[in-house]
Amino acid sequence: MVESRGDWSANPQNRGFADTVLEAVASSGQLYREGLGMIASENIVSPMVQKIVSSDLHGRYAEGLPNKRYYQGCGDFDTIEELGINLAKEVFNTPFANIQSTSGTVSNIAALKALAKPGDKITAVSTADGGHISHARMGAVGLRDLNLSTYPWDEERMEPDVDAAAALIREVEPTIALFGQSVFLFPTPLKELADAAHEVGATVMYDGAHVLGLIAGGYFQDPLREGADVMTGSSHKTFPGPQGGFILSSSEDEKFQRRLNNAVFPGTCSSYHLHHVAGKVVALAEFKEYGEELSKNTIENAKAFGAALAAEGFDVLAEGRGYTESHQVLTRHGELDSGAGARAADKLEQAGIITNMNMLPGDTKAMTPSGLRLGVQELTRVGMGRSEMEEVARFYARVLISGEDTSNVKAEVRDFKSEFQTIRYCFNEEGANGYPF
Repeated sequence: MVESRGDWSANPQNRGFADTVLEAVASSGQLYREGLGMIASENIVSPMVQKIVSSDLHGRYAEGLPNKRYYQGCGDFDTIEELGINLAKEVFNTPFANIQSTSGTVSNIAALKALAKPGDKITAVSTADGGHISHARMGAVGLRDLNLSTYPWDEERMEPDVDAAAALIREVEPTIALFGQSVFLFPTPLKELADAAHEVGATVMYDGAHVLGLIAGGYFQDPLREGADVMTGSSHKTFPGPQGGFILSSSEDEKFQRRLNNAVFPGTCSSYHLHHVAGKVVALAEFKEYGEELSKNTIENAKAFGAALAAEGFDVLAEGRGYTESHQVLTRHGELDSGAGARAADKLEQAGIITNMNMLPGDTKAMTPSGLRLGVQELTRVGMGRSEMEEVARFYARVLISGEDTSNVKAEVRDFKSEFQTIRYCFNEEGANGYPF
């Protein structure tokens, strides 16, 4: 029972603030129910995960590890976290898993803290070539004060230039060789590059934030078997859980595992958001049941969407490699640094299609890039398939090529999306697959 300690009418301004928030939350939910969510770093959580995330756990603390806590009252959460650690080890086929991190970036900060000292050298993908901001001096790499060198890039293949990157690693002799991107179309040629890194004594770190679900589903690539010593990732992109992160490792060395655990708590987190951890555990259980199918369908949809956009006349990157092997598709909409990507994203939002502008190879200005980065994982989660990808591509063409009135297209997008209002690849309360959006 919640005791009321005030009359809303006594302070209408405060009530107005609350009402504004409630209205904005409702409006955001309507936007995504009626529109097409195609931002590559987002996904939908299942209703069961939503229920867990909004539970009493949201306000609780459990510093430490299961059965080694600094607070009382953690017995039930010990049960939850132990289950989650074991599920993560099984889903990712790894001897070590930490599920406490509050985001992919925090996972990266913790891993860098565990693996390197300030002033050490690191190699990574440049943000201009699709690397994540946490891999740059502006982000976690700078926070840890690491000396960064970036890999030569193969624009045609949209991956590090293998020979030149291996030569760079051998020349620089970094403490950490970091791989993975935010713009992530194709598997990293990891084995060859990991061999070069290990030759010079580097630890190989793979940021799988965007593609973690595809990896866990058995698709894309298998970094922990291809040479990565540590893999970080987000729990809310192609892995369809609540916002949060993972740190995984192929090492069975207890001292190394302890360094990773200590880098999360107390290194980068105090309370680590128990409600989100519990939500990850439910998402892991759902992914164990449905993840392989979800990952397969997501990649198939992305490939079909890339081909459909190209057929409509768009400039889709990496045509020679089949456009993509992940959940992402990249399109160019004008000259470099022209802001064409920003203008395209704005027009699409007016038509009920939510995307994000993105720098493409050659762009230098993050706020006025030439491209879009498009993700199909959310559309896949509500049951869309290859034929729907063709229809979505036609919506894009009507807005950005034909220049149709966006309000008319938005009405048709709403009608189209009304047929896809069930969240799939998850449990409902009877244990079956699917739940109303």
